Amino acid sequence: MNNKITFGIYPLSPAGTPFGLAEGPEDDFDSIMASLNELRANGQKVIPRMYFVYTPEWAEKLLKNAEKFARLGLLENIVIGVGDWTKNDDTMVNLKHWQEFIEQVIVRYGSQLYSLQITNEPNLSFMEGSKPYVYDVLITGVLTARRVLDDLNFLTVKVGFGSVPESNVSVKNFWPNLMSKAPLDFMSKVDFVGHNFYVDVFEEVELTDEEIIENTQRHLVKLRQILDKNNLSQAEIFVSENGWPTGINPMTKRIRNDERQAQVLTMVVDTIVDLSNRLNISHYSLFGLRDADTQQNDLFYHYGILKSDYSKKPGFDAFKTLVQKYGR
Repeated sequence: MNNKITFGIYPLSPAGTPFGLAEGPEDDFDSIMASLNELRANGQKVIPRMYFVYTPEWAEKLLKNAEKFARLGLLENIVIGVGDWTKNDDTMVNLKHWQEFIEQVIVRYGSQLYSLQITNEPNLSFMEGSKPYVYDVLITGVLTARRVLDDLNFLTVKVGFGSVPESNVSVKNFWPNLMSKAPLDFMSKVDFVGHNFYVDVFEEVELTDEEIIENTQRHLVKLRQILDKNNLSQAEIFVSENGWPTGINPMTKRIRNDERQAQVLTMVVDTIVDLSNRLNISHYSLFGLRDADTQQNDLFYHYGILKSDYSKKPGFDAFKTLVQKYGR
């Protein structure tokens, strides 16, 4: 099999949860860069994926913090999410300020960008999808990003938006609603659609190897069908978030061991690469590099292929092997 994809990874440790952030020991940027360099052996590309969660109150701090990330070359793939999902009264947005924020990000960091994703999980009902303005920020955000990038001659930077699989917690009728609200030129501005999905993570029972492969296939085939149906057949699929946390599942109390993380990661990526040509899947981004806090039991703290002291889990070498085998 000669299929190749571009790899990425979330390089920091804090993880968003439905209840806020899972956080622990501070990130060590020397260790982050050393780990990224190891994954990039033999010149392979591993693109850092960074999240800016926009609110008017957070905008200035986000840009200030980004300066450090820019100096380290960590801003190749920026996701601009929107809204404080922990607040139910966040029901309005100033679209002019939103567009100005996107423009500032591009003006400052466009020369580093490989891709810019507008919204992270706009069709997840308890995250961005809970905001009544989600369609407006997605559409105006994509159009603004493409216009500003083109005006500044950053023509090769890819622009897209995020999504999650359809389920009982996704926004109902998200795709037809989006298409009905979008202007005619919107679809042509979308280079990719990111898809965040996690297999054998939130299920109540452990999945078999066969079920893990089948679920991965089902999520991606379904997304391609949705895109083709909604005039987005030209859009690449970015597997924008995927991972398998270790630790204890708080719902089932099942212990999720480090060795199994490496096995599941390998099965999932093998399956994605096998589908990549047929479904136009071009990218895989792992969530994430390091645990938020290995000392905590909750699985939201254990997504990393490194523990919070930067010691390796077996998943690190498994991911490195996949990058060397399939990367470009």
